Amino acid sequence: MNTEQQKIEYKSLQKIRTGEKGFKELSTTCVALANAQGGQIMIGVEDKTKKPASNQVISQEEANSAVTRLRGLCFNVGLAVGDVCADETGSQYFAITVFPSLHSYATTSDGKMYIRVADKCEPVRSEDIQRVGEEKGAFQWELVPTRFELEDENKTNLSKFANDIRQSDRVKQHIKQLDDMEIGEQYHLLDGNKMTNLGVLWIGTAKQRSRICYPITVQYIVYDDLENKTNKLEWRDNTRNPKELLEDIMDKAVELTYSYEMPNGLFRKTVRYYNENLIRELLVNSLAHSSRTISNDITIKVYPGYISISNPGGLPLGVTKDNILHTKHRRNPNMIEILTALGLMEGEGSGYDLIYELDAVEAKKQPEIESTFNTVTVYQSAEITDKEVVRLMDYVDHNYQLSQKNKIAFGIIAREKRIAATDLSKILQLSAEERLRSYIDNLDKSNLITKGGIKKGSFFQINTTLLKNAKSNIVTSLKTIEPHVLKALIMEDLRVHPLSKISDIAERIPDIDMKEIRKMLYSMVGKEIEKEGTRFDSKYYIK
Repeated sequence: MNTEQQKIEYKSLQKIRTGEKGFKELSTTCVALANAQGGQIMIGVEDKTKKPASNQVISQEEANSAVTRLRGLCFNVGLAVGDVCADETGSQYFAITVFPSLHSYATTSDGKMYIRVADKCEPVRSEDIQRVGEEKGAFQWELVPTRFELEDENKTNLSKFANDIRQSDRVKQHIKQLDDMEIGEQYHLLDGNKMTNLGVLWIGTAKQRSRICYPITVQYIVYDDLENKTNKLEWRDNTRNPKELLEDIMDKAVELTYSYEMPNGLFRKTVRYYNENLIRELLVNSLAHSSRTISNDITIKVYPGYISISNPGGLPLGVTKDNILHTKHRRNPNMIEILTALGLMEGEGSGYDLIYELDAVEAKKQPEIESTFNTVTVYQSAEITDKEVVRLMDYVDHNYQLSQKNKIAFGIIAREKRIAATDLSKILQLSAEERLRSYIDNLDKSNLITKGGIKKGSFFQINTTLLKNAKSNIVTSLKTIEPHVLKALIMEDLRVHPLSKISDIAERIPDIDMKEIRKMLYSMVGKEIEKEGTRFDSKYYIK
């Protein structure tokens, strides 16, 4: 089973068989998960081994009664019990699904609150209650009125803001016809004659911004190969609104504009380390989704091979690094509405689609995301995995009409040379392979890719005819060899290296995924080859 993580908890069966103490601990876990993003508690699975105890038997009645008892020990927590399952040895366990409490505080029956932080259940301190409430929509920092009334400088800034709104092609005509004050109220910058927190960010003065909790501050740090700082910029004077701040960062962060040069026939093609639109989207996301109840900087760190961008506050409730591509959640909905209206960010829920597309087109790996209770950090690599893939993507883009989903899937397949359908679904964060059709059906119909295998064993690779037409020099890889060729390769390897483990064979054929080698070996046992040893220490040899 997977290691314990933010959404999965393993508990021994003794927790529901030792009376009140065990159930009290389980109720704490339920409340912590509900106040975060929900999750599952695997009852009967030992935390150390991640396996059920030997010969363990659980009845469905026992599982049902355990959940019934838990419901009485925690409030505002949705629970569901699954069927009793068995592992490969026959030992039984069951899962309790905890649903996130999106609009209410989950508490234990004695009134205590807990939150899930990484794989731990931590008590909610009094200073954290406001933050938890903000996540659940019970508290909207943006709309809180301040004591600042409109002054001449504020009115000038409001007029500039209103003109930007009127010039945007994303704003409806009836809003453009409003006067300055009405536009300020429409976008929640004003509450009567006083500015809201959001209004201070957009039309306030530097002095006013410095007095709210908390203004937007940014650090930009560049490191060399030895992680020595070579450049550092800070934006802490509160003199700029979010749009001006974004433009100033994009203008002064020169290290983000460096690029590669690639031969392209008689000319040279330039590919930036980090696409300008990708950087803008990551920065806007950090501005839009930062928690305004945490005092921390937005930090941009530039390393020789990658960048990291972090912002205060974890991922919003219900959003994880494994579903961010398809899950929508507005932490600061009014800030997002303004940024979208001004054309500074993609529409709701489409930002990471754009990031994935840009990475796929430039043969780069998708960003990695780390989230804690206090911070979200996004890591983006600058490495082009294969320059020939960039040329192939150019050829396909000029000769075929592909949707954004098609480009993302095609770029990943081209980068990986050959990829299993299950692995592609995982990269695209799809819960069911049926949903993969919208990504690959058009590629298949256009003969851009070929498909092999059936069901969970299916895989995709680039059509060799396309490579010939595009005159691509993509490096030949053993990943794309036919099964009978792989079998012959394994036979030759075992002839030279008898009594080899799967890991040994995989080391000698590094281009081929170990899963493919394992599947082929299992199909050959008892026919062309034999094995000896235990399940975890098997060695293979030719009959």
